[in-house]
Amino acid sequence: MNLQDIPKIKHTNSNNFFLLCGPCAIEGEEMALRIAEKVVSITNKLEIPYVFKGSFKKANRSRVDSFTGIGDEKALKILKKVSETFDIPTVTDIHEISDAHLAAQYVDVLQIPAFLVRQTDLVVAAAETGKVVNLKKGQFMSPEAMKHAVQKVYDSGNKNAWITDRGTMFGYQDMIVDFRGIPTMRQYAPTVLDVTHSLQQPNQSTGVTGGRPDMIETIARAGIVNNVDGLFIETHFDPANAKSDGANMLHLDNLEKLLTNLVAIRKVVNTL
Repeated sequence: MNLQDIPKIKHTNSNNFFLLCGPCAIEGEEMALRIAEKVVSITNKLEIPYVFKGSFKKANRSRVDSFTGIGDEKALKILKKVSETFDIPTVTDIHEISDAHLAAQYVDVLQIPAFLVRQTDLVVAAAETGKVVNLKKGQFMSPEAMKHAVQKVYDSGNKNAWITDRGTMFGYQDMIVDFRGIPTMRQYAPTVLDVTHSLQQPNQSTGVTGGRPDMIETIARAGIVNNVDGLFIETHFDPANAKSDGANMLHLDNLEKLLTNLVAIRKVVNTL
């Protein structure tokens, strides 16, 4: 898998990590464009290859009354507008086989959610679109087990796959990142560290997932030091009022400082 194979991606010769970044869910056009504009400005300044992330729907929710989306095609059209407005690639997650063909008409990368990465038919449907497939490691899976998820993509005639580590369940209500898994998974495919989801605190009694956003820079720095190929960071200009995953998102105002620090660390790591 080469970054250059992704349409519209920039700064591929900068020797930086690449970034998947945006809101958890597409809540509307104005918010998506506002977030994308800010992140594009920062990543161009720092020469970070960038893919805008936004879920067109949220199928995995704690409660039946949780926000699930603004309408599938409406959200996907917003993702396409983001791509066209800023000349950047986009990624969204899919949950059903029928989503693969639909989403592939609008975005450049299809993401398989962690809870669904063992679903063979879903992985194959994503792979058969010819899009890049981002496979999120199940919270319940070993790094070694992700070899088989990647192989399903390859066996479907698609050589463009990533793995994203989003932490491993630690007890009932916490996540940890086992950094030993990064070199293991990099043997199979380029590996991304999902910083913000790794800091979730799921299964809260309220039915709303908690999080530790104060630890974002700690986890991100450790990922860069341990040679991850990319980072996944969810961000919002008003996390407290975001409709999904606000508890563990990075405030958009804090993104530039974080990425500036991470680029500086990456430059040092590249000399070792």
